[in-house]
Amino acid sequence: MQKPIRTTVVGSYPFPGWLEFGSQNLSQFGPADIEEMIEDAVIAAIHDQVTAGLDVITDGEQTRLDFNLSFYGYIKGISPNESETRKFGPAAHDQRGKHNITEKLTAPNGLGVVKEYLRLKKLAPQGPVLKASIPGPYTLSGRLLPNEMYKDRYAITQALLPFIQKELEDLVAAGCTEITVDEPSMSCYAYKEDTKRFAKIFNETVEPVVGKCNLSTHLCFGNFKGRPVGYRSIKPMIPDFLELKVNEVHIEMANREFAEIELLEVFAKRMNVAVGIVDVKNYYIETVDDVVERIKRCLQYIPAEKLSVAPDCGLSQTARWASRQKLVNMVKGANKVREKL
Repeated sequence: MQKPIRTTVVGSYPFPGWLEFGSQNLSQFGPADIEEMIEDAVIAAIHDQVTAGLDVITDGEQTRLDFNLSFYGYIKGISPNESETRKFGPAAHDQRGKHNITEKLTAPNGLGVVKEYLRLKKLAPQGPVLKASIPGPYTLSGRLLPNEMYKDRYAITQALLPFIQKELEDLVAAGCTEITVDEPSMSCYAYKEDTKRFAKIFNETVEPVVGKCNLSTHLCFGNFKGRPVGYRSIKPMIPDFLELKVNEVHIEMANREFAEIELLEVFAKRMNVAVGIVDVKNYYIETVDDVVERIKRCLQYIPAEKLSVAPDCGLSQTARWASRQKLVNMVKGANKVREKL
């Protein structure tokens, strides 16, 4: 049984300003400089999370310049397609990079998540649980364009699935005990796609590590430049997503003003539930009292020993000063409620 009202994060954390600059000027740095820069950024992310008092921390995904596009650097058989992305106007998902598939997809050197985890393990202090996260194959397929070899998104998903499986197995072999498989594309499109098929794909992906780690999935409605993309309702996910083979499901709630919170009760009967308790798209800093009130609402539907609290989504799109204070207040609020249990 896990700690009551466990405090955790989804995965990403904002880059320090100097890492943003460095990543845009990589030609001025040598390999040793870049590795030092990455380590320093991970140390900064660890520092902010540990100082906040989180039970579970990550490396802040400081090596991922874009949530899933960063993984395309590990996949052979693709090339950037700049012609199909919108260049100007308000920020939206159609400005994110697309890729053509040029040959059979392979990932001969893995996807880099094991290296991220081992770096986190080396740099983190004793105490917090160390979590690794990786996009699921359906989400990872989203910016790859179908062709004659891979006729549609589902064919691309099936081609990517073994790469994710292998990375999950290697993470467990490396000693990782906490893994999140991010599938926001599944929750975004649950209203219009076959949710039974989604559940089947997900379960096939994680099957090799089920029971070998604390396995979770993150379901949200998109967060590119602070913008959602999907139809923001949990209803289409039920009942099929209740069959996901995970120990914990993480669902965005704060940005949706806790709409449909009663539906979390059915998830809590099958698995632990991590609730998005602070809004990563809003620069209002939730007070400790806000957090306490929100957790009490969650406890009406989720037992304390099955409840985790987290930000709605990864924090990469939220300024660091706000991310830091949101985490501090989230942990203080959780501790306040926990003390009265």
